[in-house]
Amino acid sequence: MAGTSSRISGSLSREERELAEFRDLMPSPGSWEEGFGVKAMLGGLFVGMVMTPASIYMNLVVGGDMGPAAQWVTIILFIEVARRSFTVLKRPEIYVLYYMAGACLVHGPSALLWNQFLPQSESMRQFGLADKIPPWVAPSSPDVLGTRSFFHVEWLAPIGLMALGMFLQRIDHFGLGYVMYRITSDVEKLSFPMAPVGAMGITALADASSGQDTWRWRVFSFGAMLGMLFAAVYVAMPAISGAFLAEPIQMFPIPFKDLTGNTERFLPAVPVMLSLDLGVVISGMVLPFWAVAGTFAAFVLTMIANPLLYRYGILRHWGPGLGAITTIASNTLDFFFSFGLGLAAAVAVVGFWKVIAGLIRRKRELDEHGVATMNWAALLRPPAGRGDISIWIALFIYFFSTTASIVTAWLLLSYAAARGLGSPVTGTLLGVLIFYGFVYTPLISYVSARMEGIVGNTVQIPFVREATFILSGYRGLAIWFAPFPAHNYGAQTVYFRQTELTGTSIRSMIKAEAFIYPVLFLSTVLFAQFIWRIAPIPSSAFMHAERFWELQAFRQALLFSSTMPGGEHGPFYQAFNLTYMLAGLGVALLLYAVLSFFGLPLLLFYGLIRGLDQSSPHVIIPQFIGALLGRYHFAKKYGRNWPQYRIVFLAGYGCGVGLVAMFALGLVFMSKSVFQSPY
Repeated sequence: MAGTSSRISGSLSREERELAEFRDLMPSPGSWEEGFGVKAMLGGLFVGMVMTPASIYMNLVVGGDMGPAAQWVTIILFIEVARRSFTVLKRPEIYVLYYMAGACLVHGPSALLWNQFLPQSESMRQFGLADKIPPWVAPSSPDVLGTRSFFHVEWLAPIGLMALGMFLQRIDHFGLGYVMYRITSDVEKLSFPMAPVGAMGITALADASSGQDTWRWRVFSFGAMLGMLFAAVYVAMPAISGAFLAEPIQMFPIPFKDLTGNTERFLPAVPVMLSLDLGVVISGMVLPFWAVAGTFAAFVLTMIANPLLYRYGILRHWGPGLGAITTIASNTLDFFFSFGLGLAAAVAVVGFWKVIAGLIRRKRELDEHGVATMNWAALLRPPAGRGDISIWIALFIYFFSTTASIVTAWLLLSYAAARGLGSPVTGTLLGVLIFYGFVYTPLISYVSARMEGIVGNTVQIPFVREATFILSGYRGLAIWFAPFPAHNYGAQTVYFRQTELTGTSIRSMIKAEAFIYPVLFLSTVLFAQFIWRIAPIPSSAFMHAERFWELQAFRQALLFSSTMPGGEHGPFYQAFNLTYMLAGLGVALLLYAVLSFFGLPLLLFYGLIRGLDQSSPHVIIPQFIGALLGRYHFAKKYGRNWPQYRIVFLAGYGCGVGLVAMFALGLVFMSKSVFQSPY
């Protein structure tokens, strides 16, 4: 048997050996336990009643949200409560709390609060769109909006549709996302390098809850202390000073330093941005080295390619003085939207090819040695006791939720057509919805799941929804607010992998989702109502909304106007270019072929794809610095223990940042309460 194992190990490709390093950082446990119970329900209520309103308010005031900070803070709070109650939180219970805390958070402005603003927006009025907003989005009557209350009969349709959307979103987690997890984790056995971050952090906290003094807890604590120190300067100082001063005090630019103005003379059309967030450097230590190196190489390539594209008139909308964000937007419209479609298509082609080639190779290994390292039977026969659901049930959930979204969109658009708010629903438009729901969504979800499993990042194709609406020929505003069944379930695979690594039964997550839904819905509606009653939104009471919402509405109005009569030749109409898409496909496949031919690490390929999409150039340099430090300094210093240390350290760092962020937010709340009091 040992000889057989060594022969199989020798037959593994270089990419597979690299992935095995990350997959073996935290092997799956042999048993899984129930994690949902009274403690989890109390945690869900705590997050829904405390974290959700804090997240909404924080976005309105400072423009951020709670993010992962709320998850770690919730866990630590409940661990301390459990200690004083002479009980212990098991690892599955801690993970369910972690998951529920993340699910209950509202990322970005509340949809209800944003929708009430749209009919009142000056930008919408200037474009003649304020009275074209469908009634299922928000009432247009000034008398209704002037009451600042969602408890009005004209808000029943918007709130009802929000409830339906949240319900479909919650059950959808166990649809195609679960299928992709079973394929990429159980069958392909990808590494999922970011999954152990949360899993090992939860394991460290579980050790602390039971009173064990392990290396995990010590490393986690050190990471937490560093996170607290850095967040005190990076997060707390601007937040607290901004509550008392006209301008916040910032030692570091947030979220990045824009250097495009300094480099545009010799690097035209190149967005040069640098994040000074220490967490980005630490994440570079955790991600696969060759994937990060590939991303950096792609950034260097864009520094060469973009000036050439600009010189030959392809990046025609760029001009000096635009800044990094506008540069990315203009480059995307001119070239990288279509080029990115080709890159994503190449990842899909490579993914399918590797699955087929892997199946053939594993079959040969099975014939030669009687053993296969890739078990396709696992798709229908998962590990016993893990709490899996049938793959057929998951496919039915996906079919049901997608069909429900398409039917809802058809009914709403038909209603809008009857009210004169949009053109009739044609068979072509219905076919487009079906294509995105049942063809595009599985394709992009598989591509993203595979990228998540290899390099820890999903693939996002920009402007798919917008370009589709513009090219569909639909006329009217209603289509922008109807459900669009193009989803990306790649990120959901990480949660299932973390569930597996923490020894938590998947059925616990089903119960948690059933409990979360009413809590999240009620807390969102009730606290949106409460916050709206404080003052009009936007107003001076909500600084970020007052400063930025009108600008956001202006940008949306520009986009929405492209589907109105006479908007056929808007800026998004020319975004799709078949030649550029084929160029992206060809370049990516050529890179893959070259790397394969010379035996170079194939993780470079996925890193190159990630860097060429130009979605987050500000993190590339600090992540590469972190990767160099990890590989050539810390790996030598800590030896074989370094792969485990870096995972737990990153989780602790995130917890430390979260603790300081919660403390700063509490002070902001207190200051607002004092300054707004009439006494």
